[in-house]
Amino acid sequence: MSNNQPTARAEFGVVKTFLPYLWPRGEFELKARVVIALLLLFAAKVANVYVPVLYKYAVDALGGGAKTGATGGGADTTTLIVVPVGLIVAYGLIRVLSSAFGELRDAVFAKVAQRAIRTSALGVFEHLHALSLRFHLDRQMGGLTRAIERGVKGIEFLLSFMLFNILPTFLEIFMVSGILWVLYDFWFALITFVTIVIYIAFTLIVTEWRMKFRREMNQRDDEANTKAIDSLINYETVKYFNNEEHESRRYDHALRGYEVAAVKSQESLSKLNIGQGAIIAVGLVLNMLLAANGVKDGSMTIGDFVLVNTYLLQLYMPLNFLGFVYRQIKQSLTDMERMFSLLDVEKEVEDKKDAPDLVCDQASIRFEDVKFSYNPDRQILKGVSFDVPAGKTVAVVGPSGAGKSTLTRLMFRFYDVSSGRITIDGQDIRDVSQTSLRRSIGIVPQDTVLFNDTIAYNIAYGRPGASDAEITNAAKLASIDRFIAALPEGSKAMVGERGLKLSGGEKQRVSIARMLLKRPKVMIFDEATSALDTRTEKDIQQALRDVSRGHTTLMIAHRLSTVIDADEIIVLREGQVAERGRHQDLLTQDGLYAEMWAQQQEIREAEEILAHAGEVTT
Repeated sequence: MSNNQPTARAEFGVVKTFLPYLWPRGEFELKARVVIALLLLFAAKVANVYVPVLYKYAVDALGGGAKTGATGGGADTTTLIVVPVGLIVAYGLIRVLSSAFGELRDAVFAKVAQRAIRTSALGVFEHLHALSLRFHLDRQMGGLTRAIERGVKGIEFLLSFMLFNILPTFLEIFMVSGILWVLYDFWFALITFVTIVIYIAFTLIVTEWRMKFRREMNQRDDEANTKAIDSLINYETVKYFNNEEHESRRYDHALRGYEVAAVKSQESLSKLNIGQGAIIAVGLVLNMLLAANGVKDGSMTIGDFVLVNTYLLQLYMPLNFLGFVYRQIKQSLTDMERMFSLLDVEKEVEDKKDAPDLVCDQASIRFEDVKFSYNPDRQILKGVSFDVPAGKTVAVVGPSGAGKSTLTRLMFRFYDVSSGRITIDGQDIRDVSQTSLRRSIGIVPQDTVLFNDTIAYNIAYGRPGASDAEITNAAKLASIDRFIAALPEGSKAMVGERGLKLSGGEKQRVSIARMLLKRPKVMIFDEATSALDTRTEKDIQQALRDVSRGHTTLMIAHRLSTVIDADEIIVLREGQVAERGRHQDLLTQDGLYAEMWAQQQEIREAEEILAHAGEVTT
């Protein structure tokens, strides 16, 4: 269990947040289902409370028949058989109705519950996608998905147990107490009510106390599990250093902690169960003594004696799991609070009200004195200005940390500029909708991450709903069609987790095909060949030149060999434009660009010498 249990105020806030999902606006059918489910719930409880009454009448009928037979010297078979059979059949019918009403309630409410779960989870999911890149870089994706998963399970548990288990049980307690008061005596009702109240209070207090043992047990279990997985993942390292015994000791230490906590948890559970049993037993004994005294003085029958006993036992059964349900409800509220708290995270980048779509005809781009910082104490861009004319290719180069890739993130509005502005065809990208902006821009990133699906799916991701012919044509333009044709499964071949079944060059070609299928007005290549070997890099470079011809293209590059054909090269240094011009002009200036070019040429020559030496040796 989590140590961070929500306060009562926070719990109320979680329930308040969730209630609109159970009574959605404009959904008449769902509201009707809620009302019908509540009526069926009430009907089920009425039937359940009436069951012991019929049982009492049957017992009294049998008792009366036996008495008549004993004193009259012969049995009145009509009284002995017909009357109890009718009562017993009615008893069975009411029990069936009680169960049927409960099942019908669940069936009617199922659509409401599942719609609430789906809508709440979808709302959080969509909100997460609407948050800025900064939020996602600061969070662990596994933690976010677990928060949604646990929150959904929490909602499901809360609906199934609290709404249709705990609340109906409290309703039944008041109904039974009222019946006992009306049929018999105030003391029966008082003893029953006080017994249940003491039982509930004792259960909640002891359960709250023993939660610390459950938390400790779960923490030790997580610790042991983490150590085991870490050790097995690093199997080779363990073998390299002959540390099997060391790993066993670490694992055993964690298991020993779990063992101690588990024993304490079981001991505390036994104390809880003994206390619960004692409280119910005391209540039963007191009520049975009163009932026995009533039978003795003739004010009550044997059936009344059975009825009183049955009511208390009937109330005790659902409360038997109160400790477990209470713990789970607390945990569910905690998980729901964590999930719904994600909705409170404000969107850093948001469309203006009624923001129009971007009108992208020529697709000319302009950066005007753009300044930006991820953190206030570190400025990344310090007044960057340049143009990417329509249909031209402009490259941005510079040392690591100069702010090159930041330009791409600003273009997609993963962040907004601190000052200055970026325009496309004269429109400030902050004034148009993000959807239309991103629809107009295609990118081939440095690190191409593919979905664990088919090659066709990953290409089609550029424009979901594209035809097979369009996907095939995009693959051909990206020069990956021959590779696909050579595969046994063709375009239906799975690419593996994050595309690990493909080489770097193959992944990049899939990325190019995906971008081409999108048909963007603006193309961005963000260090698209930096992680490739020399031969693959040349192939990809040629593919990029072919597909970008005639398109407005922004190239972010580390390897200068990829940008020598650009119409203009912007050289960034420490967030500022240090140089600009065509490749040959920049070499002539003998500045930063020329220095970077010389260094990279030396590295390339060294790589070629080593590669040639390897081929000769082979």
